[in-house]
Amino acid sequence: MAIRSATIADHTAISNLLAQLGYPGTEDFLTGNLEKMLGQSSSQVLVYEDDGEVAGFIAIDYLTQLVVKGDFIRISCFSVDENTRGKGVGKALEDYITELGKERNADRIEVHCHTRRADAHRFYYRQGYSESPKYLMKSLLD
Repeated sequence: MAIRSATIADHTAISNLLAQLGYPGTEDFLTGNLEKMLGQSSSQVLVYEDDGEVAGFIAIDYLTQLVVKGDFIRISCFSVDENTRGKGVGKALEDYITELGKERNADRIEVHCHTRRADAHRFYYRQGYSESPKYLMKSLLD
């Protein structure tokens, strides 16, 4: 088992994990999005590899804040293969980004997690996350 930076070659495995999350059809555009994220110093995509197979991934962005010294991390996407859930893959990935955040003097990690993802909520609570009372969004798609 190893956590490493994703590569473009991981796009099929990541697309399959996204389909498990309920996002089918990402194969058409995922390579471009992955290239973009991998090319930005403010983004990272990490995969958990077990016996040469991608068992999970996490995509994060570092956001600089004007009002405090450190960054904060936003998890933009996080998935563990349904066949390996409960075996510590998600915890290992989340622990890894927690350490990255401490190294960058980040003051928090944020994640938006839809209300229908009750299992994910339980995972985040076990990892020490607490609910933020207000999340506002403006859609730019009509």
